[in-house]
Amino acid sequence: MGKVPYTYMDSVSQGWAVTEADQSLLITGAAGRVGGLLRPLLARPGRRLRLLDLREPEPAAGADEELVIGSVTDLDAMVAACGGVDAVIHLGGQSAEEGFDTVLESNVYGTYAVLEAARRCGVDRVVLASSNHAAGFHDRRDGLPDGGLPADAPARPDTFYGWSKAAAEIAGRMYADKYGMDVVCLRIGLWFPRPPGLRGLAMWLSPEDGARLVEACLSAERPGFRTVWGISRNTRRWWSLTEGKSIGYFPVDDAERFADELIAGHGEPDFTADPVLTRVGGQWCDVPPGRPYRAGPVPEAGD
Repeated sequence: MGKVPYTYMDSVSQGWAVTEADQSLLITGAAGRVGGLLRPLLARPGRRLRLLDLREPEPAAGADEELVIGSVTDLDAMVAACGGVDAVIHLGGQSAEEGFDTVLESNVYGTYAVLEAARRCGVDRVVLASSNHAAGFHDRRDGLPDGGLPADAPARPDTFYGWSKAAAEIAGRMYADKYGMDVVCLRIGLWFPRPPGLRGLAMWLSPEDGARLVEACLSAERPGFRTVWGISRNTRRWWSLTEGKSIGYFPVDDAERFADELIAGHGEPDFTADPVLTRVGGQWCDVPPGRPYRAGPVPEAGD
């Protein structure tokens, strides 16, 4: 089995401590937006990042990085990429709503290939990038427990994309139960440098907190299977941070510092009645399944 990952972020000092020798991490989807935010924040002395994607990332791989051009849907390529690493951070796949065959291949089969390759190579820790859209139809108007909506709330996907992420979580659960692997699923909110709209006041994940979250996933002692919300310590959050705290995730950033600017541009938000803000998946709940969608106006069924 792989070595226990060696670094963690101290949430008070925001410094770094080293507890073990060299470490190698595989990041799938490393050339994507989230991969680009995460890479520089994971760089540490003694740590090597193996970057896998269909294209070269920008900036190009550095001295402590290794580039692998390949697809998460290629099991042989994934087995080769997993060789000798201590943990896998799986960010790759289809990142928005598309036709069923596309999300099935990229996200469901792709996640299987990642988990199976890790198992074959003795890599016992995998961090899976899930999504809030795996739980998109949960609505705060239906009532919330103390502390907010739990990160392990039952899947209620809002799209085929959300369904594929729920399926990926269940695959992670099976590999954890059957093979004793540590699999942590991140139900990510909005992982951006700045909150991209009013929803972000509740569900923003800053780049720095994203790195804190991943480091917590890597450093937690034998977490088994976990599901954690990927959000910052936002004043208007309504999703629970308890599950993250249990693995050592203590976010620092708060979207409220962008509130005046966002409200000036979009109007005062109503987190009690506006379905875009009360549903986990927001406007994605209204997207016709299989219609290509990333953001903006929801396409009509005939579009």
